[in-house]
Amino acid sequence: MFSVRRRGSARLAAAAAITGLVAAGAIAAAGPAMADEGGTGSGGVAATLGSLADAGKIDIKVKNEKGEFETDTYNGGLFNLNVKGGGSLKAYCIDLFTGTEAGTSYKEVGWDESTLHNNKNAGKIRWILLHSYPEVGDLDALAKKVDATGLTRDTAAAATQAAIWHYSDNVEAMPQDDDAEKLTKYLLAEAEKAPDLSEPAASLSVSPTSLAGKAGGRLGPAKVTTNAAKGATKVSLAPGAPAGVKVVDKDGKAVTSVDNGDELYLDVPAGTSDGSAKVSLQASTKASIGRAFASTTQERKQTLILAGSSESTVNAQVEATWAKQGAVPAVDFKENCAKGGVDITVSNKGDEGWDLELKGVKYTIGAGETKTVTVPVDEDAAYKFTITGPNGFEKVVEGVLDCKTSTPGPKPSETPAPSQTPATGGSTSGTTGGGDLAETGGSSATPMIAGIAAALVVIGGGAVFFLRRKKPAGQ
Repeated sequence: MFSVRRRGSARLAAAAAITGLVAAGAIAAAGPAMADEGGTGSGGVAATLGSLADAGKIDIKVKNEKGEFETDTYNGGLFNLNVKGGGSLKAYCIDLFTGTEAGTSYKEVGWDESTLHNNKNAGKIRWILLHSYPEVGDLDALAKKVDATGLTRDTAAAATQAAIWHYSDNVEAMPQDDDAEKLTKYLLAEAEKAPDLSEPAASLSVSPTSLAGKAGGRLGPAKVTTNAAKGATKVSLAPGAPAGVKVVDKDGKAVTSVDNGDELYLDVPAGTSDGSAKVSLQASTKASIGRAFASTTQERKQTLILAGSSESTVNAQVEATWAKQGAVPAVDFKENCAKGGVDITVSNKGDEGWDLELKGVKYTIGAGETKTVTVPVDEDAAYKFTITGPNGFEKVVEGVLDCKTSTPGPKPSETPAPSQTPATGGSTSGTTGGGDLAETGGSSATPMIAGIAAALVVIGGGAVFFLRRKKPAGQ
């Protein structure tokens, strides 16, 4: 990517180790990270970043190394994202000083899993999205409302992005265009007066994502949350499921579709050999404006917020495990930005206890018991857990903890050519040319270095935690 700003300091990787019985202190480099299959975690939209669709120049006041305010000019606006499986999205940046680049994979996440988790103004950002471009498509009417001579898609997008950065990154941001400035000031003034809006509903999610139990009964429930139309969320067993296994409702009736609030179960006939199966959910719906989007790469990229959606394909998945006797484990997880870590929920639906160690503490998960442990992870750190258990059980949990917006730092000595490394949202001063994406602060090519590895151990197998640290951009 190209930019003349970078982050002032790297957040250090967490030194607190998860100790276990094997592999403690080993160093490893984790591969590409996606939370569960397809990078969708508990469900939702998965998309790939495309071009910067509409943008304009925005002046940002930041402090220099002497603590004095100076003004840098950034190119900011509206992005295109291409949905995996079909559909397209529009999004704005809510992490000004972090970079990204075309081709980056993103997933839909809740506010509590993103940089909005502790932002008291998140509802104001959503108000701006609902009352400006592209949700408001009549730019002549919008210009008249703010007493502007006229607005184009570029000036409207720049104005909207500037207003969003005011609340997402706590900066003084103003577009250079006079009419765009009028729109930004209008949006900020009206957002201050408007009631705070709540977080929008997920396009599709399911909880928990892991079920367990004994053959001869129903495994579940897993509750579905979706904004899709009634009957639009299809349910199917992935290929390879044993004969007789089927997806059912609470009354044991076979189901091929579910709606918002429904609970689904997996019916495993008595005598079925120990095994597992996956349940796939898919719908076509419009993701709600204001949903956050986080990258699924192991190198941190800027967080985005949804500003517009076509009818798009959304997916979710549930994994189920069963056995005739002994411990039957299930593992679910969710990033917890409030606690600065990953919540790992382990349960045992069998008739024998299941033992594991987390950070040197031994836990016994008794028959029918569930425990949740928050594993500390440093901001920007890539993590990977492989949790194994009886009967060949294995669950891989991986991602990057991305809960805080970045801060500006000193300017790097060199600025790569934009044609080599396009990216989003950064200073345009000193650049050598254009590009189809705006420039952002952090380097999109930021190297990752091997960090601390520690072990998480489950009886019957091991679980290894991989962690890598990120250098400051430009180093």
